Amino acid sequence: MKAALITGLRKMEFVEFPEPQATEGKAVVAVDSCGICGTDLHGFLSSDPYNPAICGHEFSGTVSAVASDVRGVKEGDRVVCGVSTACGRCAECVAGRTNFCMYAFLNALGRDPLAPPHGAFAPSIAVDARRLIKTNSALNSNQASIVEPATVAYHAVMRTLPHPGEVVVVQGCGPIGLLALQVAKTAGAGQVIAVEPNPHRRQKALDVGAHLALSPEEARERFGAKGADLVLECAGVPPTIQTAVDLVRRGGRINLIGLASGNATIAPHTWLVKEVTFIASLAYNHHDFVETMDLMADGRIQVEPLHDKTVGLSQLPEEIALLADDPSSAIKVLVDPAR
Repeated sequence: MKAALITGLRKMEFVEFPEPQATEGKAVVAVDSCGICGTDLHGFLSSDPYNPAICGHEFSGTVSAVASDVRGVKEGDRVVCGVSTACGRCAECVAGRTNFCMYAFLNALGRDPLAPPHGAFAPSIAVDARRLIKTNSALNSNQASIVEPATVAYHAVMRTLPHPGEVVVVQGCGPIGLLALQVAKTAGAGQVIAVEPNPHRRQKALDVGAHLALSPEEARERFGAKGADLVLECAGVPPTIQTAVDLVRRGGRINLIGLASGNATIAPHTWLVKEVTFIASLAYNHHDFVETMDLMADGRIQVEPLHDKTVGLSQLPEEIALLADDPSSAIKVLVDPAR
């Protein structure tokens, strides 16, 4: 079986692997489709080694085999892949901080003992069965393959839950930003304002429910005197970390969600003068997946407007190069290994 892996700077190759097996603790999933993530683009554009286990981690599919010790899922189940439940044994679990379970965290990083040798840019994959969550029956396969990034956005917003009536700025309207603004609106924000330089993405923000969509220049003018209550930083580029502080009011909150490559330069005096509360959000917890799928099933999170196209596995190297050169050319591209 061939799987696509990022093997170097701007280099994606098809590597031969044995057919995945349901060894102890694992289930094999026949992949329906897998989304190209911003993390994949970071890996493609970096000279640093990219962990093969996460090269293609936004996927859904159908369980085709399970090990004899697996109880949570069975053959034929439609599933999405996330992280395991808290292990109950690591130092964080023993201390009562199960949301920060080290085993689940290693799942998210693809560093756990059962991590696969490749991601889901492949016909099938064997993973720790505790990472699999049964797909909400109301979701089709394309929607299911966008559950993972939607859950990233859900987890982030839950960490800085908007107060009723608050003005929330979502900075950056890539997939995570467009999903986060929908969750923020659902969570009770009074006004959700998207900030994005690309006009096509600003329109997408309006399409999925933003009350207003501004260019960065317009945002600086609007929030120069009185800032927003909460800024969700989803752009994932170093300069926008300081911009998030510039756009928030005194005593406001900032949630760092986007992953920036490289170091950021900040103006510490603005952080101090504004007495901002700064928090970061990474990945998700196991239970977040069910809650996110419920919001998708009843229409409060729309993912169809984000899905630009589906390509075959053979087209993936060309597609990832295109996205790397022009990230705004698409919001979400899915890869169907059966094509």
